[in-house]
Amino acid sequence: MLELNKVFLIGNLTQDPEVRSLSSGTPVAEFGLAVNRRYKDRDGQPQEDTLFIQVVSWNRLADFCKDWLKKGRRVFVEGRLQTDAWEGKDGVKRSRIKVQADRIQFADARPVERTAEEPADIGPSASASGGEQGPQPPAGRPQADKGEPITTDDDLPF
Repeated sequence: MLELNKVFLIGNLTQDPEVRSLSSGTPVAEFGLAVNRRYKDRDGQPQEDTLFIQVVSWNRLADFCKDWLKKGRRVFVEGRLQTDAWEGKDGVKRSRIKVQADRIQFADARPVERTAEEPADIGPSASASGGEQGPQPPAGRPQADKGEPITTDDDLPF
């Protein structure tokens, strides 16, 4: 039996990443992501739903978040779902689902702050396995694993 836990999201940060280090020195970054869904209701009226999702990243990916991401930034997140469970002060058990990021990449056309060695309008992406990947194709074009652009709603003619 095949099992799969993979998530792909494009949305805007609802807050600057909150970065902390564990006692072991491992960096952890968390941020909120707002993902919008636009559709037309039965009467043909445009509607919009917004889903708010917590995203967590570790190690080099957390450093990438700290260095490059800010509230409002549009990003592509690839990861997996995970459950947090805890007991509240009132003794009630609680849980929430969040995304454990494996890869984060810019998904907007906003120019990024650059260093002397980076050309204008090009910023890094990062993955959990390889960390910052250096200059990437222009921001606003999320890339698939082999470098080809991912088609977004903005690319569709309808």
